[in-house]
Amino acid sequence: MIRLWGVRISFHPFFVIIMMASLLTGNFIELITLFAIVFIHECGHAAAAALLGCRVLSIQMLPFGGVAVIEDAGNITARREIIIALAGPFQNMLMVGVVLLLKYGNLGDPLFLDYIIQGNLLIALFNLLPVLPLDGGKIVQALVSIAAPYYTTLMWTYRISILCSAGVILVAVGRWFTGDYGLPLNILLIGIFLFYSNVTDYRNIPYRFIRFLMNRESAFTRHAATGSLAQPIISFPAKPLETILRLLKRERYHMIYVMNRQGRIMAVLPEQRIIGSYFKQDTDKL
Repeated sequence: MIRLWGVRISFHPFFVIIMMASLLTGNFIELITLFAIVFIHECGHAAAAALLGCRVLSIQMLPFGGVAVIEDAGNITARREIIIALAGPFQNMLMVGVVLLLKYGNLGDPLFLDYIIQGNLLIALFNLLPVLPLDGGKIVQALVSIAAPYYTTLMWTYRISILCSAGVILVAVGRWFTGDYGLPLNILLIGIFLFYSNVTDYRNIPYRFIRFLMNRESAFTRHAATGSLAQPIISFPAKPLETILRLLKRERYHMIYVMNRQGRIMAVLPEQRIIGSYFKQDTDKL
């Protein structure tokens, strides 16, 4: 583990094993080039996050890629999340541009330069697939969270991503049993990795939602500064607090209108009041 500009760089044990194995198979240059492309891709995410005021905790190099771990302190809006997600593929496109200039100037080995171009395009296009935890999945999730309640966004984007990653596994296994070995083994491993990541993140949705609620004060400050209108949520006295909170949208500030069965407004409450009552209710149960 090393540190670069205050960011922790860590390597998965299997990453080290793969590097050592590549020395024996004679593919070290190709593999280290591919992981260098991945590292620059993740540095793009980290740089964009830092420029937008987010704290970058680490960059982790994994056997099938990498990940930039960014602290969510409640200030990552949908717009910022989209910019951060696009910054990785943007780095790949920049590298493609640089290598094309080298080819135009007849600098370097043409075959090796073609390999770098193909590697960048492969990583960029793969990461833009609309499946979590890939960049494309994060972009889709951020866009959906603008219009849909945040809790609903988390639930359905992860459910769809689980189905998609399970589909990749089934296709790979199906081809194996039918005797068609055209699909590389690494596709199966990637499918397993995506499935595991999505299932793990899906189980952590309650904790992510709690963190979202705890950071809603920043949403109030942001909307108050811009003078934007609060979005109403209609509720009834007997409605559970958690059901109301699941209607909160990421990019909106809400006022809750409590109405009786005759349709008359009994109270108008800011969302902080509901959130505070919800946490107090949970505390009283302990």
